[in-house]
Amino acid sequence: MSRINLSTWALTHQTLILFLIVASLAAGGFAYLKLGRAEDPSFTFKVMTITTEWPGATAREVEEFVTDRIEKKLEEVPYYDYVRSYSKPGESVIFLTLKDYTPPKQVSDIWYQARKKVGDMVNTLPAGVQGPYFNDEFGDVYSEIYAFMGEDFSPAQMKKVVDEVRERLLRVPGVNKVDLFGTQDERIYVEISSQRLAEFNLPVSAVIEALQRENAVVPSGNVDVGSNRIFLRVDVGFDSAAAVRAAPIAAGGRIITVGDVAAIKRGYVDPPVYKLRYKGRDAIGLGVVMAKGGNVLDLGRALAAEMAKIKAGLPVGIDVATIADQPRVVEKSVGEFQESLGEALAIVMLVSFLTLGWRTGIVVALAVPLVLSITLAAMLALGIDLHRISLGALIISLGLLVDDAIIAVEMMMVKLEQGWDRIRAGGFAYTSTAFPMLSGTIVTAAGFVPVGFAQSAA
Repeated sequence: MSRINLSTWALTHQTLILFLIVASLAAGGFAYLKLGRAEDPSFTFKVMTITTEWPGATAREVEEFVTDRIEKKLEEVPYYDYVRSYSKPGESVIFLTLKDYTPPKQVSDIWYQARKKVGDMVNTLPAGVQGPYFNDEFGDVYSEIYAFMGEDFSPAQMKKVVDEVRERLLRVPGVNKVDLFGTQDERIYVEISSQRLAEFNLPVSAVIEALQRENAVVPSGNVDVGSNRIFLRVDVGFDSAAAVRAAPIAAGGRIITVGDVAAIKRGYVDPPVYKLRYKGRDAIGLGVVMAKGGNVLDLGRALAAEMAKIKAGLPVGIDVATIADQPRVVEKSVGEFQESLGEALAIVMLVSFLTLGWRTGIVVALAVPLVLSITLAAMLALGIDLHRISLGALIISLGLLVDDAIIAVEMMMVKLEQGWDRIRAGGFAYTSTAFPMLSGTIVTAAGFVPVGFAQSAA
């Protein structure tokens, strides 16, 4: 039994082959329009931070009674590699790192296991500890980052404006989440005067107790009225600096207020925990994260349209600037690929037409978009997006594809000139060139295999 000769089979089934060519080109065009586009492929970052606060404790106490205990519990987490940590007065921060070969699909479950294990031992931590707080969202990439600036507005007013913008951007198709950074949180500062405390013969604890008592939220009961239930609430809690100033304190048989022994003022966290500046101006940042598998070019156009509407409605004096524009970077990358493809087709067609003739040159030139269409359809089926890695691989493979097509067609031309018929010449080209070309392609591809199968963060 003779081996199957694909060239001979294709030449004897021309109608079917023509249909497959048209279908492949159509599938490739559809896939190109539907493929997700991003700057880099998505990857799983295998690091989690665990932050714990213990106000009033020294760095040594935080390390011995908080950091060390949590670190020992984290050693039970699957695929545990190592932890790094630092302890400072009142705060512990631990970085949990998993092994490089941890399966990405299991990472989210491992983070759940870490939360559960640490949560089970929270009762062994000292009283007054706040947390632990976990953060494992390191894999998010901001597709767009905007800076909002307005010197005529207070940080609180700016935050309110940017919050409204965030709500609108969350409704844009393809947006996964929107983060704010560089905001300044408000605080009410109570600066107690030791001199005034001495005049009223009051300890500091009396002021603190008064503030805690007046700011307490406690259930006050309810009244059932037929089918309705009316909840009773005592008017307590601070909603302004004036309310804090008016909080009563019992002192030596008389009632005074917190304002009598302390200076009350409203302000912002000082020093700021995090501050954003853009070209020398204080700003609030707004980062947009694209949904997984989305098309960053489509997202960029949708965001641009929505931001144009938002800018038109912003108060006078607020400026908006784009800090990072990933759609523009991706558009440039895709444009470079299209340019490389166009150059490859032009060079192949020119060389083929000059050396092989018009008819043969068309066959060689059609090989590039045909194979590329099949590749794009396979990428869509496998969930591989267009990004710097996949585009680079396509550009590299174009060189191999052009060489193989020219070699195969040239071999057929030689045999046709020797008097062979088309089917026999096509079959000979397959038997004489298929294995050498396949071997050469495999050797070239083998050089890139370690990149794809490396079990590491690289």
